Amino acid sequence: MNPSNSTLSRKIKPNLSMAQIINMSMGFLGIQMAFGLQNGNASRILANFGADVHELSWFWLVAPITGLIVQPIIGHMGDNTWSPLGRRKPYFLIGAVLCAIGLVMLPNAASATQMMAANVLLIAVIFLAMMDASINVAMEPFRALVGDMLPKHQATIGFSVQTILIGIGAVIGSDLPGWLTKWGVSNEAPKGFVADNVIYAFYIGAAVLILSILYTIFTTKEYSPEEFASFEGGKPVVKNESKFSDIFKDFRNAPSQMKKLGIVQFFSWFALFTMWVFTTSALATHHFGLSPDDTHSAEFNKAGDLTGSLFGSYNFYAIFFAFALTPIAKFIGKKQTHALALACGGLGLISMYFIKDIHNLWISMIGLGFAWASILAMPYAMLIDSIPQKKMGVYMGIFNFFIVIPQIINGIFGGPIVSSVFGKQAIDYIVVGGICMLIGAVVTMIFVKSEDETPQEIEEEIKQVHF
Repeated sequence: MNPSNSTLSRKIKPNLSMAQIINMSMGFLGIQMAFGLQNGNASRILANFGADVHELSWFWLVAPITGLIVQPIIGHMGDNTWSPLGRRKPYFLIGAVLCAIGLVMLPNAASATQMMAANVLLIAVIFLAMMDASINVAMEPFRALVGDMLPKHQATIGFSVQTILIGIGAVIGSDLPGWLTKWGVSNEAPKGFVADNVIYAFYIGAAVLILSILYTIFTTKEYSPEEFASFEGGKPVVKNESKFSDIFKDFRNAPSQMKKLGIVQFFSWFALFTMWVFTTSALATHHFGLSPDDTHSAEFNKAGDLTGSLFGSYNFYAIFFAFALTPIAKFIGKKQTHALALACGGLGLISMYFIKDIHNLWISMIGLGFAWASILAMPYAMLIDSIPQKKMGVYMGIFNFFIVIPQIINGIFGGPIVSSVFGKQAIDYIVVGGICMLIGAVVTMIFVKSEDETPQEIEEEIKQVHF
């Protein structure tokens, strides 16, 4: 076949406007608000229910394990779903409803325990698992939707917009308990229960999650199978009889670029998991001078509020860095941008050890904001060119393996390391997380293939940044 004829027969996906890109990603705001509430408060809630510091990482294993199982399955199912509602949207809706139920029930686990005469930590972990599984059901299709809907030269701006909305949602979710405290809601928890400011924050998060997902569903129209066929040069997109065992075949055939980026993701997410799980304990012992066994006092809950505030700060900074990612990548390249961001994040984590004044810890969050913005966008922007369109969902799910496996490893060994090696001083393990992020930066520069865009593609992305 004449190559020119082949090119002419293949339709190019039309550019989407900034409004359309925002609409299709708006649900991520609600998802990340739920995620921010969980990240900033799950350790605190579990500690309120009686969990010891060395047990915290074990309870946090729920999140990566559910992600390991759920995301590839949902991606595989989405690749083979053609419903009146769309290809990815049914999973948004199901995940949002289940997650909202988990948000309402998790901080009320103690009350549910009294009615069921069950162990409160067991009930809390069940609700946490429900939240994690449903967040993964809703989250994976949003990544695949960028690959479905956008031409490749808009991929970076597509993921950057998601990062901006993720940042806004996370800022609100992370800071909401502290805001409620300032507005007069109690942040003190009776022994065995959760403070009112956390409970009400979770209620608000559930409402925002449902509304934002519904917004995306009603404002975004997915491409039909026939339209996808035209983007594949006229080759029909058929409803194949697929098996879940195909996921393992797809994993074996994963592009080499995915495997290299996977190594980077391993060190990056090992560091992030360390921060999410142990920051409250690190602040309580290193900055507030509390005993590692103090998990109920007003000072401990102040450390919990500070954790939420700091997590909100790095997400706030990530919003602005997300706007800067495309211009920075234009001048130094995508992989160099990601390596720089990870280096800044690693130094940010390490600096928490040396900054003793809690009012200056925002400085540490600047580097983490840069790293978080890049982690949410650049690996996917570097990956998307190597993924076949018809496998977009499952490969996005498989790529999640490199996110959850380091969390599982850290979850198993992190608590015992903090307890036995560092004498329950969690700040030392935060430093270990910073070193891991620095390793991720080095791996990015050495192993990841640089696939620079053409000047025309970069200009298209730059234009899309302006609203």
